[in-house]
Amino acid sequence: MLSALPEDLSPDLCRRLRIVKAANEHRRLVAIAMLVKGHSVSAIARLLGAARSSVNRWRQRFLTDGLDGLRNGTTGRRRRLCRDKLATFLLALVDTSPRDWNYQRSRWSSELMAKVIHDHARDFIHPSTIRRLLREFGIVYRRACPTLCIKAPDKEQKLADIAEALKQASTTHPVLFVDEADIDLNPRIGADWMRRSAQKRVPTPGQNRKHYVAGALCATTGKVTVRYGDSKCSGLFIDLLKALKRRYREAERITLVLDNYIIHKSRETFAWLARHPQFVCLFQPAYHPWVNRIERLWKAMHDTVTRNHQHRSLDSLLVAVKRFLRTASPFPGNRHAMAKV
Repeated sequence: MLSALPEDLSPDLCRRLRIVKAANEHRRLVAIAMLVKGHSVSAIARLLGAARSSVNRWRQRFLTDGLDGLRNGTTGRRRRLCRDKLATFLLALVDTSPRDWNYQRSRWSSELMAKVIHDHARDFIHPSTIRRLLREFGIVYRRACPTLCIKAPDKEQKLADIAEALKQASTTHPVLFVDEADIDLNPRIGADWMRRSAQKRVPTPGQNRKHYVAGALCATTGKVTVRYGDSKCSGLFIDLLKALKRRYREAERITLVLDNYIIHKSRETFAWLARHPQFVCLFQPAYHPWVNRIERLWKAMHDTVTRNHQHRSLDSLLVAVKRFLRTASPFPGNRHAMAKV
């Protein structure tokens, strides 16, 4: 029955049977003693009024841990992780990936979280409880933000140059954030308030038409200068530079913060800049669009005018865009979203 029993266990077993007082532990010791004497599991179960599975479990505990494995465990409800420790554990999980814990999944599920907690903290928590606790601890389920791992060349130096130019910005040395935006006749679709099960419909003209706007946002005053064109070419950018030259005619130096789009570095653009040395171009690091503050103006334009618009013609849409850019200057802080037509 118990092939792995040491020969010197009988005295210890007899001594334990004499001194033990707990009835449940005594019954387990009697079962092991009968197994040692050669009785079958079925006979022991009938004699002690226990299930055969219980007798087999006692035997396995005895083979694994000896006589100590037959002791009574703690009574009452099993101790659970305290709330603070559980919150710390869950926060540590969401800050890592399942691959860090040697699982093949790339994202966490409530079932996998429950398994990890059980394996490492010896506490079983149902996955539905995990989902409820995650909401209580302020952990939300949302899309991840893609982050480019390519390192921009000369990033620190370019950012330092832009920061230094902003420190020295003044009336005679204005700093302008310059960029271009697309205006599509086909509306950009965005979220809106609507009745449940009654989704709003945005009519689209079908064949798309496009127009382009080039803008410059003054870092100190927030004034916006724009020019429009049928194509996003060097000519559109140069038209904006000419408008800036007229607007800031008293400036000794005009610093432009630009992205690395091709029209900002074309031969035609460099030739024009060579004839007007008061313009200084600072190119932002690659893959860093948030450095250029005018991107916020374009986002506000799309959120206010072009998203879910219902203009049937490009001319009508351009009228709305021009009206917005007039009311948005100076940006931000002009309450452009509340302006009436």
